[in-house]
Amino acid sequence: MVDWWLEVSVPVENEAAEAVADVLSRYAYRGVVIEAGPEGWNAGPVVVKAYLPADDQLRANKRRIEEALWHLGQIRPVSAPTFRSVAEADWAKAWKERLNVLHVGRHIVIRPSWRDYTPTPGDIVIRLDPGMAFGTGLHPTTQMCLVALEEMIYPGAEVLDMGTGSGILAIAAAKLGAGQVLAVDNDPIAVGTARGNVMINGVQETVSVVRGSLAEVSGSYDLVVVNILSKVIVEMMGEGLATRVRPDGVLIAAGILADQGAEVVTAMERRGLALVEQRQRGDWVCLVAKQGYFSG
Repeated sequence: MVDWWLEVSVPVENEAAEAVADVLSRYAYRGVVIEAGPEGWNAGPVVVKAYLPADDQLRANKRRIEEALWHLGQIRPVSAPTFRSVAEADWAKAWKERLNVLHVGRHIVIRPSWRDYTPTPGDIVIRLDPGMAFGTGLHPTTQMCLVALEEMIYPGAEVLDMGTGSGILAIAAAKLGAGQVLAVDNDPIAVGTARGNVMINGVQETVSVVRGSLAEVSGSYDLVVVNILSKVIVEMMGEGLATRVRPDGVLIAAGILADQGAEVVTAMERRGLALVEQRQRGDWVCLVAKQGYFSG
């Protein structure tokens, strides 16, 4: 059990955020988050953050990050990273102060487990304790995925959630009527957090949370959702993500900066997926694609 983490923060302009996130993701196995700056998502810099476990690789990984960001800074403006130690308990406390009850879409309500909320008729309430896993519902990409799920889930649908994080999207799919949901993450902390959230939401009969990667996922699904980074989504396309989408099935892909969308669309189309909708919130896009189309 890791008692504390090294938080890495890099303020950058929007167009450099994904490149910085790619660097950090090589060393932060539990993921990277991109947060809005004080002026919001559409103006000013964003902050790319990652958390490194305090293990025997910490010193070396810190040095590698500093070197990689220095090299990236020769190509485009990148600020020097800042580092601070964060105890797991302090991290959780900071999130608890920040998170409030959040309404998303027509009926979805995200209720942090420590907040009180009285549901109104029609509410679909998701109790959430993010722990050390990403996926709180605050980020525009998560909200766009939730809205897309609300519109596209139908009773009995089989769903795959790749990179589940806190489990928020998998839980939403179950509460919206999915028959079976497979939630996958390669981070053991995320897997533990997601399993806990599945239990407190009472959807353990519908949602299975497993540690693994796309290569270990068999079969195909009516709906696949992946909310990661565009580079990872493109890589997953090369690893067979499209084959996990059934004929006439849907792929919801997010975590994509607007200027990276075309690359993801090209990767989708090369593997038989047709883009049917692109949604945008600030500098982030959510792509909705369907199976059944092939471009040579």
